Amino acid sequence: MFVKNSLASRIVPTGVSLLGWHSKVAFRQRIGAALAASAAGASTPTLTTMATTPATLFISNTFREARAGATFEVLNPATETVLSVCANGGEEDVDDAVKAARACFDGPSWGMSSTGVQRGGCLRALASAIEDDKEAFALAETQDTGKPIEDSEGEIDEAIDYLRYYAGLAEGLDEESPEQLETPNYNQNFRTRVVREPIGVVGAITPWNYPLCTAVNKVAAALAAGCTVVLKPSELAPSTCLRMAGLAEAAGFPPGALNVVTGEGFPTGDALSRHPGLDKVSFTGSVPTGQRVMAAAAKAGPTDVHLELGGKSAMIVFDDVEQVEAAVDWACIGIFSNSGQRVATSRLLVQSKIYDQVVSSVVDRASRISVGDPMRRGRDAPGPCMGPLVSGPQKERVLGFVTRAVEGGATIISGDGADRNAAVQKPAVGYYVSPTILSEVSDENEVWDSEVFGPVLCVRRFEEESEAIEAANRSEFGLAASVMSSDEERCKKVSRALRAGVVWENCSQCAPVEAPWGGFKKSGVGGRELGRWGLDEFLGVKAITSCKQTFSYNSYGGASRST
Repeated sequence: MFVKNSLASRIVPTGVSLLGWHSKVAFRQRIGAALAASAAGASTPTLTTMATTPATLFISNTFREARAGATFEVLNPATETVLSVCANGGEEDVDDAVKAARACFDGPSWGMSSTGVQRGGCLRALASAIEDDKEAFALAETQDTGKPIEDSEGEIDEAIDYLRYYAGLAEGLDEESPEQLETPNYNQNFRTRVVREPIGVVGAITPWNYPLCTAVNKVAAALAAGCTVVLKPSELAPSTCLRMAGLAEAAGFPPGALNVVTGEGFPTGDALSRHPGLDKVSFTGSVPTGQRVMAAAAKAGPTDVHLELGGKSAMIVFDDVEQVEAAVDWACIGIFSNSGQRVATSRLLVQSKIYDQVVSSVVDRASRISVGDPMRRGRDAPGPCMGPLVSGPQKERVLGFVTRAVEGGATIISGDGADRNAAVQKPAVGYYVSPTILSEVSDENEVWDSEVFGPVLCVRRFEEESEAIEAANRSEFGLAASVMSSDEERCKKVSRALRAGVVWENCSQCAPVEAPWGGFKKSGVGGRELGRWGLDEFLGVKAITSCKQTFSYNSYGGASRST
């Protein structure tokens, strides 16, 4: 992850292209000052790929080691080899980060003391710095997660877009005027106005499936609002978040605005979620972990919590689709991209008339997926690329779901153990799982309503529209859903009937930064991410009521009642 002995690498993570900043005067000056300080003997982190005491805690714009010296290994899921060693932050480290964030928020350079233009400028500068080093960011993302390199490149572009979008929203806050409320039923000696202010210090805990994008969702919105952040990235994929942190000072962020504490769920995530110094905890991950985060935050504060949790999304394909193969393509995108480790449309409901045609085509396309080296590009592979799952335990979890599904009566029609369309070839080393399609899956089979988080698709036929809607909604989750039909009115009707926070019509997996993201039921608690709704999560609402100085109720005497 990091390389020592390079002077620049002791300021920013390896691979950051200083040459790309030559036309950006402010960047050049900041980096120059940092290099000069290092040459003069100032303390800077010396980070190595296999350091025994790696300095991967980023607190107050400085990389440092864990106080207790604890570490953990990050594995490359494509090779099963150690990729890097990171500091495993403990309670004291988390406390240091939260205190740094609080000092920054209360200080003269951020929080209520900063302007939206200032914060937006820092976010834009950070976006440009990442853009200048996009190749290294994408490589780090692929090495950590195993996703195809071309997918990683696209996701880095998304993160850059998120930063610039929230920079614009930050700048717009300067133009926001207090809302003057009409209160016709209240005493007219009073006037009330409403303002929005940053809520304070935010603890952000993010997952491994989209490490940089998910972190930036939270970090960019919080920083745009004027909050400060302590980010705990997933221990399985921390590299891009650390690389981003290494650019924070050069982008203009004051010490303590953005802090990154690496570590495992216990002790690091647990210590952060229950820290009493936080004003909000924002978490993305599984339902069980989200429940623990919520309980810890409630006990500590109680602290405001936003949870973005799991899903078991359904795609409904009606027999009036104009292009069946387009629907099939979206079905494959919805379950096999990112190896199914996403808000996958993992339940495919197909109207009977076209069921055999659709399922046959999905099976055919699954058999042509090229499972293997995530560094291959599309031109070098015989079919669409699919990399490994993120870890050995995740692979075993997914295969366990498939085994139990078959024991519960399901039939494998594509994938390992299928009677036809034998599983595609995959490397012997690496956490690879074949694209898997299951039919004859009953409601009682756990795979029908459990988030597998892997390339496992359940298919089922239906007759009537109402039957499909009922089946799609028969889930404890409500994150996303998809409806495929050439009838625009049917799409609108079904979209409104589906109990999901995000619905796609004739597509899947589309998430514009301007649109809200979040779910119903067990898929989430709190508001929404992305768009202006994401910014709202980090802005507190304050009501200010003023009274005429000459008026009082004279309830306790000593003053004249005035009108």
